[in-house]
Amino acid sequence: MKTRRDLILEEMGLTPVWRLRDNARAAEDPVGHEERATSNESLREPPGDRHAVIMRMEWPEIKARVAGCTDCPLHATRKKTVFGVGDEAADWLFVGEGPGADEDAQGEPFVGQAGKLLDNMLAAISLKRGANVYIANILKCRPPGNRNPEPHEALQCEPYLHRQIELIRPKLIIALGRVAAANLLASEASVASMRGKVHRYRGIPLIVTYHPAYLLRNLTDKAKAWEDLRFAVRTMSSLAQE
Repeated sequence: MKTRRDLILEEMGLTPVWRLRDNARAAEDPVGHEERATSNESLREPPGDRHAVIMRMEWPEIKARVAGCTDCPLHATRKKTVFGVGDEAADWLFVGEGPGADEDAQGEPFVGQAGKLLDNMLAAISLKRGANVYIANILKCRPPGNRNPEPHEALQCEPYLHRQIELIRPKLIIALGRVAAANLLASEASVASMRGKVHRYRGIPLIVTYHPAYLLRNLTDKAKAWEDLRFAVRTMSSLAQE
């Protein structure tokens, strides 16, 4: 009799624009303290201080900031921002590249067929979405036509992800695909060359594997992804022992 894990592996194919404060307000507040947003309106802060403001935010503030973000042209074509989902104190953090059409419509990362495959991948190593797992993307808005993120787009979203990671404090990050790995590791190396190694993102161990959408198009690489997941489990186990 096949176990649930066997069925999961079989399904996976592994079996046989910032605004300046007005002059009057600036005169009243020469120190230049920022105003934190508690709604969907953009924060007002001194020019050049955006990253520092974001890096001081807590969950409610950063979620509101992302929901109302207009800092790059992608806001004009999105339906919903895709902030991230899961356990906000998770040991496992999975990072993809950007929302697709389904994610843009629902406001949640990794839904549709790629999301189903990711959920199966998680189940194969006894994990599930929302339980000690957080899922996010490099971008919070969908690039038109699902194209790869432009560098300036990723740069605008970068502080959001950095702050999420600081708040979550995961033990292990899994970069899903080349775009995620390139942005987190500042490397243009291929996924194939980065697999099977423990990299570091700001001191946090990071493992690179294939994006679920890629695996749906390249079925033969599912076995390699399974190897990566087993390597991730061994790595997490060794981290727990440390």
